[in-house]
Amino acid sequence: MSNQNFRVESDLLGKKEVPQEALYGVQTARAIENFHISGNKLCSYPNFIKGLAITKKAAAIANEQVKMITPEQSKAIQAACDELMAGKYHEHFPVDMIQGGAGTSTNMNANEVIANIALELMGHKRGEYKYCDSHDACNASQSTNDAYPCAIHMAMYLEHLELVQHMEQFIASLDKKSKEFANIIKMGRTQLQDAVPMTLGQTFGGFAAAMRLEVENLKLAAREFLVVNMGATAIGTGICSKPGYSAACTKALRDVTGWDITLAENLVEATSSTACLVEYSAALKRLAIRTNKICNDLRLMGSGPRCGLHEVHLPERQPGSSIMPGKVNPVIPEVMNQVCYKVIGNDLTITIAADNAQLELNVMEPVMAYSLFESLHLLMNGYDTLRTLCIDGIVADEKRCRQLVENSIGIVTMLNPIIGYDASTEIAKEASETGRGVYELVLEHGLLTKEQLDMVLQPENMIEPKDLSGIVAKK
Repeated sequence: MSNQNFRVESDLLGKKEVPQEALYGVQTARAIENFHISGNKLCSYPNFIKGLAITKKAAAIANEQVKMITPEQSKAIQAACDELMAGKYHEHFPVDMIQGGAGTSTNMNANEVIANIALELMGHKRGEYKYCDSHDACNASQSTNDAYPCAIHMAMYLEHLELVQHMEQFIASLDKKSKEFANIIKMGRTQLQDAVPMTLGQTFGGFAAAMRLEVENLKLAAREFLVVNMGATAIGTGICSKPGYSAACTKALRDVTGWDITLAENLVEATSSTACLVEYSAALKRLAIRTNKICNDLRLMGSGPRCGLHEVHLPERQPGSSIMPGKVNPVIPEVMNQVCYKVIGNDLTITIAADNAQLELNVMEPVMAYSLFESLHLLMNGYDTLRTLCIDGIVADEKRCRQLVENSIGIVTMLNPIIGYDASTEIAKEASETGRGVYELVLEHGLLTKEQLDMVLQPENMIEPKDLSGIVAKK
């Protein structure tokens, strides 16, 4: 006796029951059973589903033009894809992100869902594939080996655009702090040793400039996502597609997205290549390294409160110890540090997976896509957290910053052009050995007058190039 809650579908391996309410079909059902790996499903990544829908819609447009499917099928498939792009039915993508088969389970999950949505739009029941088949219609002129990477490219470009928005908000916060702290003098440091004065505003301005450079680097890397191999089918030869399909599909992708999408010059090369994923992951790793440095600097500048630098006060977010009363830790920069480590680790995964391409295909692309999605999502959440819970609330300890500058031996560097390097070195050595200040030692040795020294050692005069040719040391 048949179960009314299931319908029966068939594939190469035989018949299988599929839940009646499911929009997916038999191959997705098998993938659900086979891949209990990461616990992260396709439906956890809306842009991936949108990327699949963009790809399938463009394919339907091109297939109608080359008469591989009927206008009625094309119209229904396009409408189904529009529903997915609008965020509907994503719960019907339950396949694990990490899977064997080079992404075939993902491709078929999309084909089956789109086919069943299209069938209902055409007035038929789910599973009545003779009217709009998941293979012959939704996968016409395609293979997993061109449709799956194309969908990843579309999804990654959507993710890239979102990441840039989060970064631009982060940069705006850094710029705001740069202006707020523009007149606060602090000590610059190299190799964790006192160097020369600067402003706290210059520090945050440097952070913002670094992030701007990373945005531009990401944009350069992301351009490769707009090169696709649609029409390559299985290995790049275009088998099972008609002449003109590849160009028509690429144009349809441009029309659907509004992006400057182009066809790869050599489809055999493109079908086995994951170079764009490697390149973008490398750009994310570089971004993570830069961001990690900013977080380390924030933790150092906020160290204390009594026995560290404590040039800035980081917002207090939670008690810092279960045993030490009153301790507050820099938990927000710390969590962003850990995000950066994960992104760097994901880059290694992507590198190893890319290195395992063999002959005409790289079957390891699912773990590459999963790792990139994870890195992007971690960074987006991380930048929002760092911005709202740390950067925006940072307060400078202006008195402490100036005190450190005035007590530093590093200000002797400013005397080099006037009294010479050797004399400056002797002053620095004596100050270090005796604990006395540079100011009083210069006067004691009669190297400059008080008026000259006051002019030279104003911290405000040490944060940009200055012409000191008018100040002459005593003979």
